Amino acid sequence: MRIVSICPSNTEILDYLGRVDLLVGVDDFSDWPHAVSELPKVGPDLSIDMDKVAALEPDLVLASLSVPGMEKNVEGLEEYQLPYLILNPNSLHDIAEDIETVGYAIGESQLGMKKKAAFLDEIDLLRHKGEADADRPKLYWEWWPKPVFTPGAVNWLTEISELAGAQNIYATEQVASFQTDWEDVKTRNPDHICMVWVGIKEEKMRPELVMQRPGWDMMSAVQNRNIHVLEESLYCRPSPRLLEGLRKLVKIL
Repeated sequence: MRIVSICPSNTEILDYLGRVDLLVGVDDFSDWPHAVSELPKVGPDLSIDMDKVAALEPDLVLASLSVPGMEKNVEGLEEYQLPYLILNPNSLHDIAEDIETVGYAIGESQLGMKKKAAFLDEIDLLRHKGEADADRPKLYWEWWPKPVFTPGAVNWLTEISELAGAQNIYATEQVASFQTDWEDVKTRNPDHICMVWVGIKEEKMRPELVMQRPGWDMMSAVQNRNIHVLEESLYCRPSPRLLEGLRKLVKIL
């Protein structure tokens, strides 16, 4: 079977299933596992080159709607009449379902169910550890600095926060992604700031600029120097690697 993945999280789900050997092409941002770096690239996930995808003669294209703007990729797949599967998870349970769905789609139903169960078991184990923490620090996740975007209640990072024994300060907003401003973040006074700018490498993020925002010097997170530059690949992609990010967050907190 020949598979093209046009979103990093899809590539990582195939890796979790142990079937990256089926991949014949990936999007430009797929960088895990390292073996996929040798595969043909079909463009950035928001503007996939469908000519390149079609040239690879895939039996299945793993598409996604996890980022606004990916809809045009689906339109392109329809135009080229390529067989595809769309994943659009918002929660850890959704990711578990996608693991099973992809397993079925590649003809590995039993493997999909087995890996889904393993993923859910690991979440349950981590959940019990998180529930044992009485003191739950407040986290502010910054997806983008200006305009400010942050995950709301309907997003895996709210779950990740809870599993780590903490709370997302924007869990009050019943959306996946919430646009706010620096003043509102200051009012909510988080204990920790988690910088996970989408598509930006860690070395390009500057926490010292965050500390200079108007009035933020009074914020608990800034006063205690609890500003963390984190790998967006471990927190912004809806894949099983979120649990690796979770374990890292637990150590930080």
